[in-house]
Formats: sequence, structure tokens, C-alpha cells
Amino acid sequence: MKRFQHFVLVGAIALIAGCDGAEVADQDAASSTTADSAYLASAEPAGAMPVGEAREKAADGEELTLVGLIGGSTEPFVDGLAAFTIVDPKIPYCADEEGCPTPWDYCCTQDQVKDNIATVKVVDESGAPVSKTARELLGVNELATVVVHGVAKRDDQGNLTVETSDVFVRSSK
Repeated sequence: MKRFQHFVLVGAIALIAGCDGAEVADQDAASSTTADSAYLASAEPAGAMPVGEAREKAADGEELTLVGLIGGSTEPFVDGLAAFTIVDPKIPYCADEEGCPTPWDYCCTQDQVKDNIATVKVVDESGAPVSKTARELLGVNELATVVVHGVAKRDDQGNLTVETSDVFVRSSK
């Protein structure tokens, strides 16, 4: 009998975790933990441009302000560095009813991500990348909306990276 109760308990926990994965992800998405960072902006920079528009217009070396949601893959944060990818807010991530456990990977709209994604790299005053994960440094999670002001870097494939030392994290709804 105890074995049956154990089986039912494990099944109930798995059902709750499996069915509500997207909801759990949403709750964790934009939560700010105890970040204590000189890289967090206290006020949102004005004139933020969505990622897709910036990919079309920004030139290498140009200063810009960019807005996006942290995501674009199952692992948008770079291990050991304060760097992550953001996606244009106009691109919808997977809805709760689609049952996606990682809505920030945009698996339901992946074809739209390619032209609407950028990398954000947090740099120190000398321009060197900060060697601490952005999650720890800024207290951000997947699907947090961030506004960054920095310098655009373009590569040969047209990919956009913004080097910044100011990240504003919008509060979640």
C-alpha cells in the first residue's frame, strides 16, 4: 500500500511540474533577485529601439539604445561572462497553452528570431567583458525585458552585439 501511495505522490508532483512548466517559467522570467550591481541603470534610457529595427539600421561603432527580452535559445546566458541574447519584443514567445517548458527559446516562432536577435555584452570601464554571469550580476532571468545603452558591434554576417555598462531591467507585469 505504501508503494502505491509513493507512486501516486510522485505522479502528482510530475503532473504539476509538467503541466505548469510554462507558468513556472513566466514567474521566474523577470524576477530580480538580490543583484547588487554598478551595471544596473536606475532609470530607463529614452529612445530605445527594438532589436529588429536596430539590426537593420545600426552601424558598427554607433551608440544606440536597445530593448528586448532575454531569450532566443534554451540557454541565452553565456557561462562565465555577463553576456546574453535578447529578442525583439514584437516576436511572441511560446504561449502557456502550447505547453513549452522553455518559452524563452521561442521554439514556436524560431523562424522570426533570426532577424530579431542581438547579443548584449556587459563591459567594464576598460571595455573588457565582465567575468560574472549576467544572471548573477544583474539579477535577471529569461524573458526579462531589458533596455541597454551601448555601442553596436557588427560582424561579417550582420550579427549585432551591443557592448554596454548600463542595463535597465523593466519590472515584470
